[in-house]
Amino acid sequence: MLARFTPGPLVRWFARPYVAGGSMADGLEVAHDRLDRFGALATLDLLGEGVQGAAEVLENVATYIELIDALGTDPRFADRATRPSISLKPSAFTTGDREAAYEHLAAIAARAKTQGVAVTIDMEDHPWTDRTIEWAVKLFEAGHDVGTVLQTRLHRTEADLQRFPAGMRVRLVIGIYPEDDDIALTDKAAMKVRMLDFAKVLLARGCFVELGTHDEPTLERFLREVAPGHEASCEIQMLLGVPRRPFARRLLAGEFGATVPFRLYVPFALGWDDATAYLRRRMRESPNMMWLVLRNLFKARKAK
Repeated sequence: MLARFTPGPLVRWFARPYVAGGSMADGLEVAHDRLDRFGALATLDLLGEGVQGAAEVLENVATYIELIDALGTDPRFADRATRPSISLKPSAFTTGDREAAYEHLAAIAARAKTQGVAVTIDMEDHPWTDRTIEWAVKLFEAGHDVGTVLQTRLHRTEADLQRFPAGMRVRLVIGIYPEDDDIALTDKAAMKVRMLDFAKVLLARGCFVELGTHDEPTLERFLREVAPGHEASCEIQMLLGVPRRPFARRLLAGEFGATVPFRLYVPFALGWDDATAYLRRRMRESPNMMWLVLRNLFKARKAK
């Protein structure tokens, strides 16, 4: 309800710290800026899910192909080790039939392989879970640098850990999609405990773990208790605009134990209308988002 009635300019004001801008060039510039200034890696994401027609699907595909080619040829990202990856949601590539998304994902993964760009297939609400894991594993086993995401809130996730082959990238998040009690946990503290437990399982399987959280105690525990000895097989990921500067500096300086790469999720839109629609969707899916934004802004001001 709040998302529906919040004026567009106010939504855009809330979105600005968390969205690189209204063009691909904005996304590339922010990714380079954070790498150059802080040594932070990036994963770029087009805000294009929730498509309304076939033309939007084709536009999303074309934009990702253009983005991949830009990343592969831009001299700012000549070093493959620090070249941004891309993240994408399957729902951005279909108007309804979920199976129709796969051929587009496969085409994007094939193009990314030619340019040395890593791909992450993001996880959406639970009806997408089986397909997303199946497709990501299939593409990885076909020789593509493709990873995916697991939500620790889902009861099924512990069993899903066994589906990933050694070497595959898996991002662990608690997830933002509201789910029924029989499908998911509602206790966020328990979701965070699962992050650490599941990270240990994935590392033991030889997977590359990407821990996606802004919870500072969880990050500290991960770096002190889980990551030591596995520094080459894990990294920390956060949303653009969220990490507090003092904490991010300490993280990059290795003050919490193991030193691992730090990657920012950098979304961009093809115009601010798309960015506004994205934030409205996130506000509907997570009604507490606006209050979290205000809290983070308040913390950031105090930390300066």
